[in-house]
Amino acid sequence: MQFTATQIAQLLQGTVEGDANATVSKLSKIEEGGAGSLSFLANPAYTQYVYDTTASVVIIGKDHELTGPVKTTLVRVADAQGAFAKVLELYNTIKLDKKGRSPQAAISESTKMGADCYVGALAFIGENVTLGNNVKIYPQCYVGDNVTIGDNTTLFAGVKIYSDCVVGKNCIIHSGTVLGSDGFRFATDPDGGQKIPQIGNVVLEDDVEIGANCAIDRATLGSTILRKGVKFDNLIHIAHNVEVGENTYYAAGGVVAGSTKIGKNCMFSGQVGIIGHLKIADGTIIAAQSGISKNTKAGQGYMGSPAFEVQKYRKSYIHFRNLDKLVERIEKLESEG
Repeated sequence: MQFTATQIAQLLQGTVEGDANATVSKLSKIEEGGAGSLSFLANPAYTQYVYDTTASVVIIGKDHELTGPVKTTLVRVADAQGAFAKVLELYNTIKLDKKGRSPQAAISESTKMGADCYVGALAFIGENVTLGNNVKIYPQCYVGDNVTIGDNTTLFAGVKIYSDCVVGKNCIIHSGTVLGSDGFRFATDPDGGQKIPQIGNVVLEDDVEIGANCAIDRATLGSTILRKGVKFDNLIHIAHNVEVGENTYYAAGGVVAGSTKIGKNCMFSGQVGIIGHLKIADGTIIAAQSGISKNTKAGQGYMGSPAFEVQKYRKSYIHFRNLDKLVERIEKLESEG
């Protein structure tokens, strides 16, 4: 896959300074460069590297001023970082544009498959599965009976989707993630716990991305739901009957207990834990390693475990840091009394 500086400029609506026929076939950081590579310069702190880089082409802002000559070819654009992101997207699209069925894949005869799909080696697709157009199922994936997967969705290697789950359009599910495993529910009695069957499913709406090694449990009844535009990092566990609202972002290591309802446009940092049966309001922001044990207010930030409002937490933290001194003063006053 090779592009010339001219082709890159046309794609990004930019202009070429230098060799218009310079070719690139790979991407690199500007400080690493290398012949045949394409890089970008957006942060002024990295300007020093452009003078000596061996990258063949560098994308740079049209207003970015240089104080010396450069060896590389420049493509001047309105927004260097945004332009490079567009190049990355194009590169990724081409790299991942796989089609066809591996002879080592096991695909049920009852599967309905759209156009331009890809099914890799050792993937298994069960009965009555429906795949939309341009669905990519990488090697060693498992897709259970009665699953529906929408157009342009990608399952990377080793994803497991249990029966009856629904995945929307334009979703990305990374390796090792499991959709539809049983919710953790047992009826306890003196003789031990009795498993409660989990007969619901998991529903992912359109444009959802789930990181590696996540577990999204199926509902006891009904559905565990990730609404449109939800983005998960790696190692997140969502319990049975949870609902996550549109465009909510959740960083790595999070856990949400059963039947909690999370609103729209929330942002959770790493290792946030949320107990069951809560209502997390729209726009809630939660700091890393916080434990949420009560309902939240819309647009409010929370910190701590158990968590409370950020403003109150920060004031309280001043006292936390001075506890030793306060104890010493109290002990001194008591001894003097």
